[in-house]
Amino acid sequence: MKLILFPAVDSVRFARICDVARPMNVVNADSFAVALQQIADADAFFGKIDPKLLARAKHLRWVQSPTASLEHYLFPELVEHPCVLTNMRGLFSDVVADHVMGFVLCFARNLHVYLRQQMTGEWAPVGDQGYVANFASGPGTVMPTDRAHQHLSDCTMGLIGVGHIGAEILRRASAFRMKLIGVDPKTRHVPDVLDDVWPLERLPDLLHAADYVVIAAPQTPETTKLFRRSVISQMKRTAILINIGRGAIVDLSDLTNALQANEIGGAALDVCDPEPLPSDHPLWRMPNVIITPHIAAASPRIAERHLETLIENIRRFINGERLMTEVDKRLWY
Repeated sequence: MKLILFPAVDSVRFARICDVARPMNVVNADSFAVALQQIADADAFFGKIDPKLLARAKHLRWVQSPTASLEHYLFPELVEHPCVLTNMRGLFSDVVADHVMGFVLCFARNLHVYLRQQMTGEWAPVGDQGYVANFASGPGTVMPTDRAHQHLSDCTMGLIGVGHIGAEILRRASAFRMKLIGVDPKTRHVPDVLDDVWPLERLPDLLHAADYVVIAAPQTPETTKLFRRSVISQMKRTAILINIGRGAIVDLSDLTNALQANEIGGAALDVCDPEPLPSDHPLWRMPNVIITPHIAAASPRIAERHLETLIENIRRFINGERLMTEVDKRLWY
C-alpha cells in the first residue's frame, strides 16, 4: 500500500507517520510534480488534493483532509469519487467553546466596554456612569447598574449546529446554569446536557427565545447566507449573535444594517466574510461588536491532536477498520 503526503510534512511528523504506517510506502511529496507522479498507484492521500491529482489516481481509496471544514476542499470529481473522505473534526471543540464563553461573559458583564474605558482612564459603570460604591447601605434595591449586567442563569443560549463543537459549548454554558436550546439536522440530544435538540425547522423558535444565538454550524449549501436580515430580525432586540462557525453563514451587510438599526443587541464574530475584515468596515467601530481574527481554535494542543487523528486513521486503514471522522461528501460534513 502507498500513502502520499502533499504538501510535505516536517521531518518529525514524517518519521512518526512512517513508524505507524509500516509496511505502507509513505511518499512525502515536496512538490506538485512529485505528488502528480506518485499518486497514480497510491491507496491513500493526506493533504490538499485537486482535480488533476485525483484524475491521475487509479487506486485511491482514502483521502484525509488536513482541515475540519470542507467548503474550500470539495470539488465535484471528489464528491463523485468512490474514495472515503475524512476530516479533522473534533480537534477544537473545547478551545472554541472556551472562546464562545469568553464572548458571552464579555457581553454579560460589559467587559468589552470597560476595557475600552480603561484605555482612557474612565470610571463609568454601565447603567449609571456616575455611580460610585459608598458602602453606606446594603444592596437592598435593584439599581440601574444591576440591570445593565446580566445574571447568566437567567439567560438562554440558542445554538445552531450541535456537533462536536456545539455540544462542548452547551456543556460550558450548562456550567453557568444557562437555559439551553439547540437546532441541528441530525443530533437529537447531548448526554447530561440537553435532552431535546430541535430540528432545523424550529430555528425561528430558537431565535425568539435566545439571549445569545451561537452559530457553530459548518458551511454547507444550506447554511451559506442563512443569517440574512429576515432571520436576524427574528432575534430578540437585546440578543447577541455569536459566530464561530463560518463567516459565509452570516450576510455581513445584513448584520451591519441590523446592528445600525438596533434590531439586535450586539454581535461577536471570530469569522466573517470576507477575511480579513477590511479596516474601514463599520463593524470595527461599533461599541456593541467584538471581533477576533479567526483565532477561536488557536491552542498549543491542536497540532498534537491533528497528528494523532491522522495516525489513528492510518492505523485503521492498514488494518481494514472503519476510519474516524468520515464525512458525507454531498453534505460537506
